Amino acid sequence: MKFWFTCVVVIVLAAGMQAQFAGDVLGAHDLSPNGQSPVKGGALPPCQYCHAPHSGTGKGPLWAQTFSSQSYTLYSSTTMPNQAMRQPITGGLSSLCLSCHDGTIGPAQGTLRMVPNGQIALQGTMNPGDILGSNMETSHPFNFNHLQDSPDLVASVAQGQSGDVTNHVKLFHGNVECESCHNPHVQNTDSVSLNFLVLNNTAGAMCMACHGTTPRTVNNLPNPLVPWPTSIHATISNSTLTAANVGVYGTVAQNSCGSCHVEHNANSPARLLRGTTPPISSMDTSTQNCINCHNGNKNIVPSLSNVYAEFTKTSPTAKYAAHPLPSGTNLHDAAEAILLNNNRHSTCVDCHNPHGAQQVGSTFPNPPQIRVSQNAVNGISASDGITPVSPAQNQYESCFRCHGTSSGKPTSSGFGYLPTRAVSYASDPFNVIQELAASATSSHPVTHASSSAFPQPSLLSRMWQQDGATQGRQMGAQIFCTDCHNSDDNREFGGAGPSGPHGSIYPHILERRYEMSQVNQGAFPLGGPGSAITNLFPGQLTSAGGAAPGPWALCGKCHDLTNVLGSGGSFQYHSNHVAGDGASCSVCHTAHGMGGTSTTITGERLVNFDTNVVAPNALDATGLTSGIAYNKTKNTCILVCHMSSHNYDGTVTQLSATTSNAQLGKATGGLVKKK
Repeated sequence: MKFWFTCVVVIVLAAGMQAQFAGDVLGAHDLSPNGQSPVKGGALPPCQYCHAPHSGTGKGPLWAQTFSSQSYTLYSSTTMPNQAMRQPITGGLSSLCLSCHDGTIGPAQGTLRMVPNGQIALQGTMNPGDILGSNMETSHPFNFNHLQDSPDLVASVAQGQSGDVTNHVKLFHGNVECESCHNPHVQNTDSVSLNFLVLNNTAGAMCMACHGTTPRTVNNLPNPLVPWPTSIHATISNSTLTAANVGVYGTVAQNSCGSCHVEHNANSPARLLRGTTPPISSMDTSTQNCINCHNGNKNIVPSLSNVYAEFTKTSPTAKYAAHPLPSGTNLHDAAEAILLNNNRHSTCVDCHNPHGAQQVGSTFPNPPQIRVSQNAVNGISASDGITPVSPAQNQYESCFRCHGTSSGKPTSSGFGYLPTRAVSYASDPFNVIQELAASATSSHPVTHASSSAFPQPSLLSRMWQQDGATQGRQMGAQIFCTDCHNSDDNREFGGAGPSGPHGSIYPHILERRYEMSQVNQGAFPLGGPGSAITNLFPGQLTSAGGAAPGPWALCGKCHDLTNVLGSGGSFQYHSNHVAGDGASCSVCHTAHGMGGTSTTITGERLVNFDTNVVAPNALDATGLTSGIAYNKTKNTCILVCHMSSHNYDGTVTQLSATTSNAQLGKATGGLVKKK
């Protein structure tokens, strides 16, 4: 009976092993002379390059190799709650893999130290991508002290089980190990990847076994992956070429998570960003990750708009004609506060959420709704300039992360000439929330619907396209920030390039030409405020767009400049100032709105003078005070500009060429009355 039982056991085991080996495809792990590995050993059976039939090391599954004694730099990230990782346990599952793949011993060194076979000489070399080195910051984290829950994880992970219904993706003793994702005995479960994966990882199936898209909140943090299933990166069918380095599958959607993230040897440690190959040392990793596809190359078919080229645009009158990429000291971090205090930067992911962005079609939502390409981005409320809005519902909320109450906003002339307004928001002249607020005396209707009590005779019924001749979007009660700040070739208004304020050939990232009058530097009357205005556009008083745009093509997008400069406009002297004195709109009007309060300039119709161009004049008959004012009742200005004194009583005095700069602003000194 005992003999019969023993025979049955042997027969059953033999049948089981035969079935197992029939399904085993060791692939690159077969180091035998006829195996598929680029590294070849002696005439050992394939299994014995890792396992011994008897004894072994005493740790692991009859393990025959020497274990690595390497100490590793472990993964860390500001957004990972599981910061406490451990060094791999010698003889543990991950230690087995690292005995070859850390590169310190084994095939990378040309020999294997085998038990009981001793040193085995090897020929060939491991693929560089298969050597992980000692820096595990660039690999998916594993071997946690305690695997803690996180909003982006499937709920069962915290209980020690992945969300893979097939149970191929496993946690071992509640932990992630190399064998959670890799089966070292079967290379071709995923016949495209051929990386010994336990599942076919098309469309990120393995990633989604642990990282879920179900709405969850853990430690007051929402799941950032919720919008992923309908995002453009999860659904787009554009083909990918191998040279693109965005994964091994045939389309962007099939590569899924792998388009931006890589499991091992990532160019960017935190969050395992794929980046460019080779890495660009002078560029932040977030931007590198995006330009892999969005640089107009042929690695993606059909190719995508060349967004990266927008950031390289230059302007004849400005150093910066695009949102500047981080310089190395103001980098983006996924855990940073939504309000960017003292750390302004403009990476792609500040304005676009790669897990939620959707494809922009031929139609656009009405203002002020957020664009679908910015779906699921964060913003700041216009009500107080401080409260986070997540996700942002309106486009301006995204802009207000930097262009609102944020502290430490740098002042730079690199974007072109910047007027200095007579009235500004006292604590922060660059706080556009105050300029655009409904409480402002007047403002462009960005954060609120137009509420002006004055007629708008120049306002067009439809905006002009960039050619200045084709009608575009119907004028509504509100406008976008990007109706003015946009790429000069954006497709929303008739161009062929990407939409959005990435870059422009015009200063201040303006969509169209908008000249700002200036005066010569120096002391009056040769220069300085009050002196003659430099005529920037003689003979070019046109509002046309296209290849030769007029000096106020941007204003002419929404306003009928023929009406503005004609006798039927709201101010009869527009033409005199423009045609005769070369004054552009910017001398008298602020672009955003009245950001502060004043008793002398109430700000109707965006009137707020540029004090780099105009100088003070007497404000009353006594001559005891001086300043700059706008008298709405008389519809005239009180200031000194273009060598003329606009007086409190409505008269205009031509200044003498000998009037000194010190005399400006006095009631009578140096003024010569016009005859």
